[in-house]
Amino acid sequence: MAPIVLEKKESDEKVPRMLCQLDNHLACVNCVRWSTSGKYLASGGDDKLVMIWTISKSSGGNSVFGGKGKVNLEGWRCAFTLRGHQGDVLDMAWSPNDHWLATCSVDNTVIVWRSDNLPEVAAVLKGHTGLVKGVSWDPVGKYLSSQSDDKSVRIWKTGDWHQEAVIKQPFEKCTGTTLVLRLSWSPDGQYLVTAHAMNGSVPTAQIIDRDGWTHDKDFVGHHMAVTCVRFSNFIMEWDRKGKVARACTCAIGSRDRSVSVWVTSLTRPIVVMEDLFTSPVNDLSWGPRGLSFMACSHDGTTAYLEFSEQEIGSPISEAEKVIRTNFYLMLH
Repeated sequence: MAPIVLEKKESDEKVPRMLCQLDNHLACVNCVRWSTSGKYLASGGDDKLVMIWTISKSSGGNSVFGGKGKVNLEGWRCAFTLRGHQGDVLDMAWSPNDHWLATCSVDNTVIVWRSDNLPEVAAVLKGHTGLVKGVSWDPVGKYLSSQSDDKSVRIWKTGDWHQEAVIKQPFEKCTGTTLVLRLSWSPDGQYLVTAHAMNGSVPTAQIIDRDGWTHDKDFVGHHMAVTCVRFSNFIMEWDRKGKVARACTCAIGSRDRSVSVWVTSLTRPIVVMEDLFTSPVNDLSWGPRGLSFMACSHDGTTAYLEFSEQEIGSPISEAEKVIRTNFYLMLH
């Protein structure tokens, strides 16, 4: 990350920018996701395939195809190729304990793979009547959520893979489509925030409460449809007017080419980066400790953004986070 984070390293030709190029896919790659442990990298594309990559024992050194002399510094290999979808794979998500990998596709389905026994399929979730463009796991481990062009979000129970809830109302007035509909759970498991919702004629990111799947709150501010939402994995803590406040941090990307960052305890974003790109925002990913994140766009560029603890707080301990999520584990 040095050439990305440090300007001095970026201009140093001796510091490599690319560690490895993985080119096994036969068509456009739409999504890549690290496993929770960091052992695996999953990729899915228009070739209907999901590939699971792992770093090999060799230290790299092989040349990059079409790379004009460039060499891979790390040796990655495709450990598994997962075949099951009948159309483009648009999104993926690893479960919190890496036990499952969920993938979704334009074939209207979600496939749950058993990551400890690949390529075994744990379940094929059918119910959506349109392209499925986003999946996200409840951090507590009880639910998997999916969002589709059929203007619905569906909640699936991981115990038996039956449907727990279908939420439609916030999406009924949505017009047009987005390339992706990437939704995200808050790290404490209390909220699920979805893409491409509407409040009257205003685009929003809808906040769905775990308690009863109510949806009377939203994040408002973007001028065009929200395409992707990503919570930091950390619950942040900071001093607010002499009192200790705790909240979750959420980044939102939109077709308006902008990114906003929200804290769940506030009604306004802490920052809005307008016209960050020249095309819609496609994906977001938070860095370690929740103080930085990266955003990528359909224009082919990626942006790196960084915060100080004074701006966004510092992460609470993992033990404290477990106590908060266990509350929902006992209730639902």
